[in-house]
Amino acid sequence: MTINRRDLALSTLAVSTLAASALALTPALAASADEEAVAKKVEAFRLAQIAADPKALGALCADDVSYSHSNGKVEDKATFVANATDGKSKFLSIEYKDPTIKVVGPAAIVRFHWMGEQEMAADGKKVSTNLHILMNWQKQGDDWKLLSRAATKL
Repeated sequence: MTINRRDLALSTLAVSTLAASALALTPALAASADEEAVAKKVEAFRLAQIAADPKALGALCADDVSYSHSNGKVEDKATFVANATDGKSKFLSIEYKDPTIKVVGPAAIVRFHWMGEQEMAADGKKVSTNLHILMNWQKQGDDWKLLSRAATKL
């Protein structure tokens, strides 16, 4: 088989075009993999809230987390975990509706509509919550940690 310069040039061009296309896809694939990883962390956080699991909540939060409630109260990690698991109330349900996740470098912006119901331990009273939530997750090594959370009443 004889290969002339024209055929060699065309095959080189084809290979380099394919390589460039593959490289162009890499960030998109990484973003979707990161988005999937963040989505799993967000769901793990929801389940940990319902279970009032201090170990799971602590593992999902960055050491410097800033956790803001819809009443304006801001908690650090230790205070948030203690208050979320103190047994004064228990979540009957928490739903994260219409979530969006946008990964920007080592950060992820997560927004959703929170619908929840909890029962107060003291009197059995049920309280519903309807909030808009903004969470910021930070990639720390290979893991995603909740760095900040803010809630707004709807």
